[in-house]
Amino acid sequence: MKEPVKGFGLTADFLFTLLLRSIFYAVLLVFFVIAGKIIYTGSAVISAEFLTGAPAEALSAGGIGPAIGGTFAVAILMILMAAPLGVGAAVYLSEYARNSIWYSVVRASVNVLASIPPVVLGLFGVSFFILTVGKGIDTVLETGTLFGQPALLWAAATLAVLVLPIIITTSLDALQSVNDVHRTTAIALGATRRQVIRSVVLPQAGSGIITGILLAISRGIGETAPVLFLGCAFSLPALPSAQLTLFGLPIPMVNPFDSFMFLTVHLYTLMTQSANPLAALPAQYGTMLVLIIITVSLNILAVVFRTRFRRITGSNR
Repeated sequence: MKEPVKGFGLTADFLFTLLLRSIFYAVLLVFFVIAGKIIYTGSAVISAEFLTGAPAEALSAGGIGPAIGGTFAVAILMILMAAPLGVGAAVYLSEYARNSIWYSVVRASVNVLASIPPVVLGLFGVSFFILTVGKGIDTVLETGTLFGQPALLWAAATLAVLVLPIIITTSLDALQSVNDVHRTTAIALGATRRQVIRSVVLPQAGSGIITGILLAISRGIGETAPVLFLGCAFSLPALPSAQLTLFGLPIPMVNPFDSFMFLTVHLYTLMTQSANPLAALPAQYGTMLVLIIITVSLNILAVVFRTRFRRITGSNR
């Protein structure tokens, strides 16, 4: 058997390492070029007026205040719908149906739901929430077209369906990471199943569940197609508002039955519908920067909660 040529193995290893390092630095360079361009151009237009003002001059000037407010309103309403359903489903799967056939059925259904394109969910939102649920409520309550029209409420409901798999999956992983010894010990001490879930399981899995909720919010506010069909306006002078009277006291609130603005859709509108695309270019980068700051902040919070969860439970999941 011939001996390998001395130095050939070292040369091949060096070239392979150099290739991988070059790919890594190339990816890093692309990232810094894109991030640098967005930060440099976007930061030039970031101001209090830009963050609170309304679009003006056919979208070639003005601010993104209604878009920021609409995005947060949709995100809050979305998570109020999705979090109880997602966490509740995860608790049922983890604590009641772990060894039943429903566990596999629901997990498979969640995986299928997670793979559905957002544009399909947008069309589902129109056909189900607006044309079926909304018009049905209008018929029963005789409210005209209050519910049966595109609105912030149905956009939030559609996004809640979209982020539901994220909340279920992350919450289920967090619940299953809790050591079974804690469950059996609590039961041996006389605790009921409900008490075990409330006082033992949920406190230990809380950080992981919150992580999933934050990731779901980040995913929801980054979507465009679903809200595009469900009442998102290209331009509004202000966030749609209403007044709720409770015990004789007027309480201002966002109107869930009205049109709204959304950051991702506003960015799309600036790029495709502006009367002067060049004049709107700084606003595009400013909108990108604001959207990136929001999503990165949510992801940083998710990492913090995940780290805390791992430290408490000693889990690597």
